[in-house]
This record gives sequence, structure tokens and C-alpha cells, in this order.
Amino acid sequence: MKTFHCDKCGQQVFFENTHCERCGGTLGYQPEHQAISTFEPAGDNLWRSLNPANEGRLYRKCINYAQQNVCNWMLAAEEKSGLCASCQLTHIIPALTSEKNHLYWQRLEAAKRRLLYTLWELKLQPTPKADDPQEGLAFEFLEDMPNGPRVLTGHANGLITLNIAEADPARREQMREQMHEPYRTLLGHFRHESGHYYFDRLIVDTPWVEPFRALFGDEREDYGAALQRHYNDGPPPDWAERYISAYAASHPWEDWAETWAHYLHMFDTLETAYACGMVLRPKKPDEPSMAIQEPPSRMAAFEKMLAEWFPLTYVLNSLNRSVGMPDAYPFTLSTPVIDKLRFVHDVVFSHKQASR
Repeated sequence: MKTFHCDKCGQQVFFENTHCERCGGTLGYQPEHQAISTFEPAGDNLWRSLNPANEGRLYRKCINYAQQNVCNWMLAAEEKSGLCASCQLTHIIPALTSEKNHLYWQRLEAAKRRLLYTLWELKLQPTPKADDPQEGLAFEFLEDMPNGPRVLTGHANGLITLNIAEADPARREQMREQMHEPYRTLLGHFRHESGHYYFDRLIVDTPWVEPFRALFGDEREDYGAALQRHYNDGPPPDWAERYISAYAASHPWEDWAETWAHYLHMFDTLETAYACGMVLRPKKPDEPSMAIQEPPSRMAAFEKMLAEWFPLTYVLNSLNRSVGMPDAYPFTLSTPVIDKLRFVHDVVFSHKQASR
């Protein structure tokens, strides 16, 4: 994530902000610039951008920004849709019959926007499924109903479904403990499920299929049977030597999705560290050091990302332990996992270059 500043007073602002805390200026995200901009009222529900890149153009707030306060994205005044590029991807929202559901929806949209920010940065902007039923992407946020079937978080043919209970931190922590997971977050769910979507977009019916199978295994293995075996018997005892997580060992599709999600974690965290000017200069020469010279979007060689990643995770975990929190990065990267992450990186950067 980059750093952002108010166009009016220069105060640092953040990706989720709607107002500058110093001057009170109205803020909105512009995905076309990947920037938080400041706006002033222009009448008739229009807003004039103060971002120099916009030359005073007029914009409107997304309907879900103006009416529901679950968004902070803007769209050009002439746009026909009342929904921003992010909200257009959401097909079903929770029933807003309670304040709790409204809060869960807000948290889900916030995590989804962070996913989309990274996808834009990687030139992987998805097309709404409403515009392209075959290749597009859509989200549904559903809740378990009394006497109804349990809502399962997952992906199918470009439709990502999330159970809104994942937006309840207490419930999510309970599930994390039950599933013996070291890490479980809303953003992690979005990144994982997006991996299934981009497997279909970037791997299927491409020259990447055979290299994928050499690293991850044959995805033609019966998926249902593999998952049932995983839930009945658990992962193999040596899973940590070959997989990023225990769940990744269940099937090659899940191995890809877990590795994809992890790559997005690395990419976004490194970009944030670079944008903040984060540097490690230890007093002892044999301790981890770091000076990120360029954002990860320019690191065509995966080894450059990896060289910065290890010292960054060292300091992240050290800082968390200093305030009594669990490790921010509870993972160990084995050589086979690094090879898989490198494969994801190569696929993504190949797509980026082809998209220029």
C-alpha cells in the first residue's frame, strides 16, 4: 500500500479515510490514479477534485459512500453507474436488518477494496461479472439462516462467496483455533479466493499449466475426494516441508490459492514498507538489515523481493512481541514453498509485461 496525503493541507491520510483529520477535507479514492484525493463540494451532489492530476474535474461519491458509509471510492460525474468500480463487483450484500450486519458489510467491503488495490497495482483489474458473465468476477456476502444450509466461503466460476460471520473477529478467532490455523483474516480470505479466480484466468489453457503441475501437482485430481481425505485424515506429517499451510496440502488448487494469497501478502507489505521509507540498520553486522530501493512492482526478479522479505518479517514479529501480540508473520518458507512463490511471481510479472 502506498502512502497518501491530503491535497488541501498535506496531512498524511489512509486508504480507508473519508475525511482529513487536520482540515476536515472530504476524501475519496480514485482507482484510476490509485490515489486518495481531496474534494470540495460543487453543488448538485457533485465534488470537485483538488488533486492536481484531475485539473478540477467533477466527481460523484459511490452510492454506497454517499448513502451507506461502507465505501470511500469516487467515480467521474459522467459515469452512468452510481456504483464505483469496487461496489460494482458485489452482487449480494447482507440483509441490513441489524446494525451488526451493516458493520459486517462495511468490514467486508474494506477488505475487498484492499484486495482490489493490489490487483490494480499488478495490472490484474477484474471485469465485473455483470459485464462479462463468462470471464468476469463477482462477490456475494451471505449469512447463515436458521434451519438453512451453512454458507461456505468459496469460489465457483468467477463468483466468490463469503460468509459474513468471518467479519466477526470473535467468531473468526474461534474458527482459527478450531482449524489449527496460525493466520486467519478477512483480507486473507479475499486473497485466497481471488487465487482460484486467477488460476482460471492465468493458468488454465496456457503454457503455464505444465510448469504448474510440476510444482503444485495435477489439478485434475478429484477435488471433492481430496478435500474429504484432508478433513478426515488431516495433512501429511511433513506438510510444512512442502506447503505454505496445512490446507495447501489438500489439493493443487488449494496449494495455488494459498501460495497466491501469500504472494499478495508479501507484495502489499513490501510496498507499504517501501512507501514508508522503512530501513533496518542493526548495530551488529550479523543481524538482519534492510533498505528497500524500489517498490515490489518493479522487482522483476523474485529474489529481490525475497531478500527484503526476510528482514522485514523479522522486524514485524519482533515489534509485535514487544507489545504482547502474536507474530504478525507466523510462517516458515521452505525451499519448495519459495519455488512456488517464485512461480506465482513469474506468472504475474509475465502478465504485467503483456498488459503494457
